[in-house]
Amino acid sequence: MNRLITDEERAQLLAHGQARAAGQAIDPLPVVRLFTPDAHATWLLVSLDPTDEDTAHGVMDVGIGMPELGEIKLSDLASIVGPRQQPVMRDRYFKAVRPLSEYLRLAQENGAVVD
Repeated sequence: MNRLITDEERAQLLAHGQARAAGQAIDPLPVVRLFTPDAHATWLLVSLDPTDEDTAHGVMDVGIGMPELGEIKLSDLASIVGPRQQPVMRDRYFKAVRPLSEYLRLAQENGAVVD
């Protein structure tokens, strides 16, 4: 799990998760982009549930043309491998340029997360 996000990203994800848990209507920039290098799946994550620190919230694009808003456990992502046995990886160069809602809108229009 630690290889997917840095300590700094975890702190940002938890802060957003605490705001969501408190009922605040937030639309933050995604904190991290995870992807499978051999399966065209992408996850743009904005928050972690502060109660389990494992359930992430964000845009999920599993490569079938139907990206959606949802939740996934980091522990589950850490166990995923693509068809060539490539694990989920963190995009070390990702810098969000728009809020999550805008990434979701563009992803749904294009059928995939576009950076």
